Amino acid sequence: MLLTEFDPARWAIIDPTDIVHPVPGLPKVAVSCFARTTFARMVEALEAVPIATSSVANMEIPVYRAVYQDTPVTLFLSDVGAPACVGLLEDVFIMGVEQLVLFGNCGVLDNAIEDCSIIIPTAALRDEGTSFHYAPPSDELPVNPRYLDTFLDILNAHGCSYTMGKAWTTDAAYRETREKMERRKAQGCVCVDMECSAVAALAAFRQKEVFQFFYAGDNLAAEQWDCRSLSAKSKLSEKDRVAQLALELAVRMAAERD
Repeated sequence: MLLTEFDPARWAIIDPTDIVHPVPGLPKVAVSCFARTTFARMVEALEAVPIATSSVANMEIPVYRAVYQDTPVTLFLSDVGAPACVGLLEDVFIMGVEQLVLFGNCGVLDNAIEDCSIIIPTAALRDEGTSFHYAPPSDELPVNPRYLDTFLDILNAHGCSYTMGKAWTTDAAYRETREKMERRKAQGCVCVDMECSAVAALAAFRQKEVFQFFYAGDNLAAEQWDCRSLSAKSKLSEKDRVAQLALELAVRMAAERD
């Protein structure tokens, strides 16, 4: 298969440095999510100001500077899907981001996982194509090599329940069949998403520190699909608290770097 032809060359024909340049004053630690409503509420609460822009053919993505607990933080809304998400992260890394907390909604593969509860991926199964351009072929990749204990301290301090396990990262949300879901569960997956394995591969390839976590959304393990809080406007206060967890982790990451 073509995806087995991994090329470890550090430079490509089109490199992000050809298009994007460092942004003066951009904080090195960043927080990003995929839900536009939660992101907009975070920007408003922190009175974040635009400092840069990443652009693609059909849209511009603002990059903001904010301050949380006296720590400067970069904020941006990540695009959904592994290729788009990784392309944006390539840009913000060139702009100056060195550490990133990335959080988002995911589908759960276990009825016992409560809606909006925290899920921490320990590895990701590579059912997408982007990661194979950043790491040699394999079925899965490790996720979150650093800051796990730090994040667990934050969760425990807030009394948050959480689940740890593998994530199933797929390119095709409408092809999550019952048989595939059962196979992924047998391999240790507790959730399904569209970016995790690709982001993990990118982070390792570019030598950036990225911590990824989820809040539980729709339930694929139910007898019939249950959307639960999948809507961007559902359970906003709970999702605001998830954003706060991400910001607190970013502050800790920045402090450990300094």
